[in-house]
Amino acid sequence: MRPARTLAAALAEETVVLDGGLSNQLVDQGCDLSDDLWSARLLADGPEQIETAHAAYVRAGAQVLITSSYQATYEGFARRGVPRREAGALLAGSVELARRAGAAGQREVWVAASVGPYGAMLADGSEYRGRYGLTVAELERFHRPRIEALAAAGPDALALETVPDTDEAEALLRAADGCGVPVWLSYSIAGERTRAGQPLADAFALAAGAGQVIAVGINCCEPADADHAVGIAASVTGKPVVVYPNSGEGWDAETRSWRGGATFDPARVRSWQKAGARLVGGCCRVGPADIARLGAALAR
Repeated sequence: MRPARTLAAALAEETVVLDGGLSNQLVDQGCDLSDDLWSARLLADGPEQIETAHAAYVRAGAQVLITSSYQATYEGFARRGVPRREAGALLAGSVELARRAGAAGQREVWVAASVGPYGAMLADGSEYRGRYGLTVAELERFHRPRIEALAAAGPDALALETVPDTDEAEALLRAADGCGVPVWLSYSIAGERTRAGQPLADAFALAAGAGQVIAVGINCCEPADADHAVGIAASVTGKPVVVYPNSGEGWDAETRSWRGGATFDPARVRSWQKAGARLVGGCCRVGPADIARLGAALAR
């Protein structure tokens, strides 16, 4: 069941709550995500786990569910021997799983199909560096088939997310142009720059004149970095801002474990809202309890 309003219409009227990190919820459910396909493996091996994870966020008050397609690509599935037709069906299935979980909530829940960066497919950490050595045209050719498959599945939006640099942002916007589905563009950042080192004002400006883009912002970053970035995105683009940072813990790639304490504070949502944020939630290690607290902070 689709919501009666479009997501763009909702953003014009209110601040909308996103979900949190899908992977941490799946781990809490006992899933093993050590595979290179990460949570995308479960599209084939455990779709019921993905639907259960989405449902946990609906119960917590999330109004937008981001699909499990972040690391799902034709190339990644091909390395596992999955035929192209089947891979396309798995991509479409990610939208259906989120749609079913949202419909069970008996209220408006939108579905955003996740389109992760090229580096996510490589599974080597380069998604947080960008600068892959590919041209914008090459990146566009990589992203286009997946975007077309996800758009055909009928999500309410495409989440062009965790984008590390402006070349990939340009490629994603080109690949999504004309697909018939609105998009949001969110960068992974460090301070006031993209992960590749470009000034955020320049990065956000790429989407300023794009009518298909309904929100611009940041995700998968330190909560403190989000504070100033929201204002930059709003002032540069004049569009609603999307913001969903990590918990604040750090990922140790060598030990494959999280370190440090969480700094995600749902009370921050009020300052984000004042600066122009209209889509707010969490990314890695932000769970349903955090999203429930974030929603409660907005309701005060």
